[in-house]
Amino acid sequence: MSERISPTVRWRKVARALRRWRNEAGLRLEDVCTPLGWATSKLSRMERAEQLIGPAEVIALATVYGIKEQERDRYVALALQSRQKGWWTTCNDRAAAIPKDFEVFVDLESEACWVCSYEDMVVTGLLQTKAYATALVRGGVPWVDEPAVEERVRLRMARQERLHEATPLRLDCVLTEAALRQQVGGAEVMREQMEHLLDMGELPHVSIQVVPFAAGAYPAQNCPFQLLAFPDPEDPDVAYVEFPGGTLYVEDTEDVETFIMDFDNLAHRSLCPAESTELIRQIAKGD
Repeated sequence: MSERISPTVRWRKVARALRRWRNEAGLRLEDVCTPLGWATSKLSRMERAEQLIGPAEVIALATVYGIKEQERDRYVALALQSRQKGWWTTCNDRAAAIPKDFEVFVDLESEACWVCSYEDMVVTGLLQTKAYATALVRGGVPWVDEPAVEERVRLRMARQERLHEATPLRLDCVLTEAALRQQVGGAEVMREQMEHLLDMGELPHVSIQVVPFAAGAYPAQNCPFQLLAFPDPEDPDVAYVEFPGGTLYVEDTEDVETFIMDFDNLAHRSLCPAESTELIRQIAKGD
């Protein structure tokens, strides 16, 4: 696979720099926008990463704020890179294959160094076998045609390469027992999927825990989510929630902290990794 490029993460870095520059300069939106002939809404959207930021705009703002050339050029380069297409676009040859809102998640995931994944009814995408993923897409998105199914599965398999890189993605996964027992694709597909989970759970950077039926009610029940952390400490954690009809990206620090606490509580209510492995092994045997 070609080098992974994450436009959205670079875009967010530039947006944070613009906010920091203005705050450090002690200027209001109108103080900056009036001499530039911009609407204040334009700069506000840029600072919130809601509008693409071009290199010329970075240069103009850096001049207003008196930013040194070396720092300015760093963010000019990031603004240029943020306009490049992500690696996953090669998997999106068909318009129906990958929803636009999910492209943002793939983008963020490609830059993340640590993902905490909670799924209540399916195996998380990073740990799915090809057969399981195919059956899941066919059943879950029955209105797309077979080529689009293949594109979605191809993307899912490509995302999993992060787990096998020289510096792999760290994955902490919490699944429910229901997700392991739901017969997606039939008994043979599920047996293969369980064996794959056992193999992946042996990797030092992958942790798999199972919330057993006996756990009763637990945090975030019926609300699966993903938490993403990034190698640059300046990049804030992001929580991602997918629901029928849309997706939600949470970046506010206090709101993300709620998801972190929920994940910690889920892990506490789950079987430990060794006990989870034993349960998965039993399910693989048909028990």
